[in-house]
Amino acid sequence: MDIVVDPFIHLTLNICSVIILLKRNNRERQARMARKRTGLSPRHKKILAFLESFVSERGYPPSIREIGDHTQISSTSVVNYYLNQLEEMNYIERESNVSRGINLLKTSLANTLVSIPLVGNIVAGEPMPVPASDFSYYDPESGIDVARSLLPASDHLEDLYALRVHGESMIDAMVNDGDIVVMKKTNQARNGEMVAIWLNDRDETTLKYFYLENGQVRLQPANPTMKPIIINDPSVVEIQGKVVLVIRQLDQ
Repeated sequence: MDIVVDPFIHLTLNICSVIILLKRNNRERQARMARKRTGLSPRHKKILAFLESFVSERGYPPSIREIGDHTQISSTSVVNYYLNQLEEMNYIERESNVSRGINLLKTSLANTLVSIPLVGNIVAGEPMPVPASDFSYYDPESGIDVARSLLPASDHLEDLYALRVHGESMIDAMVNDGDIVVMKKTNQARNGEMVAIWLNDRDETTLKYFYLENGQVRLQPANPTMKPIIINDPSVVEIQGKVVLVIRQLDQ
């Protein structure tokens, strides 16, 4: 027995299919527009920063797999998704069918923002007890955005973290109470460098200029009203990082 489809029903089904397709295309278009309005996400910024540091160090762009490994994205298709977005936003250009065919646009480099994790507090004054977790807890979602051009080009971004300063012992070094210092992780310092110090015999931390002199450590404040701190046993002094950038809080 043959089934006869009413032409009106057939037309109605076609119209419904068209409406569904238009709605879906409209949602996709709105999603693309919303994505462009929101600008760079933390993952976009991390990929851009990695591209810049990789090219700066090696002279050629990374592979898709290397980008995924660095940004902890296991799927190469997801990496491509973010790269395509960056290309749409004119941060990069890509050469099809070319291995490592990613070019950073010169106009984007100076304005690229990178996220530095804000991991805790540091005292610029007399050393004070600070829980170890407050000095070393890294939360990628809690950070500050900094123009990549303000940071030393040779520094790896994963070696940088930020601390909020409490106290006024470094005011002559333009570091005030409430400011944020961007630190580079290191356990060594030269005389005269501003460093974050952990005194392991007291579980205390402080921000000072570092000097190793005659078998002693001098922690020098940058405030004429304060005296230096002399540590007779250098083994109790642990250098946690050195200052590479100070971010002033102008509303203080």
